Amino acid sequence: MKVSNQNVYITGSNRGIGLALAKRAAKLKNHLNLVNRSKLKKEDLEVLKKLGALTVNEISLDLMKKDEINNFIKSLDGKRIDVFINNAGLLSGGLIENQKIDDIYDMFQVNVNAVIQICRGLVPIMTKQKSGCIVNNASVSGKMFFPCASTYAASKAAIVAFTESIAQELEPTGVKTLTMITPGVKTEMYDDIENLYGDNLDLDFMSSIPAEKWAEEVFNSLENGDRICWPKGASRIGVWVGHHIPSLMRRVVRPKFKR
Repeated sequence: MKVSNQNVYITGSNRGIGLALAKRAAKLKNHLNLVNRSKLKKEDLEVLKKLGALTVNEISLDLMKKDEINNFIKSLDGKRIDVFINNAGLLSGGLIENQKIDDIYDMFQVNVNAVIQICRGLVPIMTKQKSGCIVNNASVSGKMFFPCASTYAASKAAIVAFTESIAQELEPTGVKTLTMITPGVKTEMYDDIENLYGDNLDLDFMSSIPAEKWAEEVFNSLENGDRICWPKGASRIGVWVGHHIPSLMRRVVRPKFKR
């Protein structure tokens, strides 16, 4: 699909990967619907307009609140949705016994429950129009598993499974899905990994790419009609090994972990 002059919705678009996705969509001359708990900075809004966004519409939504999500879905009735990117997410990590249970519940609410609730509401709207794409942000953590990433990896593995399942349900409808197997992307959330994992896991094997580069790859996958947007380079190799030869991945990671 050609992603130009389309109605693009992006959650978590006020910073990091989400903002980079919004900028890429703006460059491609789209109508932007930015779904966030907090408003964008004025300077970021100006940048999106200068980059070429046809319109910029900010929508307030707290993904922690089920009723707000329901009301948001109701507000979409009758509107055209060409691309909906479920990007918003929270990071959790550390030894499982040290992770706060409230933090785990909040992370699953944003990373999994809210995504499923939104998709459940989007499907009737998009199948009626017989077109569009639902994009869900998973992670390399949903395909390869490390100590200290237990709960976060579980949330992203859930998104991989959920998106692949609904992709099969949607095959006859004209609606497509895209799963983002997001690698390390240099954002504020990426910087938090050291704080959460660093006491127990040597992170020297990690690498990152600019958010703008990943956003470009995501939109290339959209235009190519891909079902999965895979990372490139070492991250792609790591995902393949983690998925197909998990015993090898464990041997590599074991010396880097300490309790």
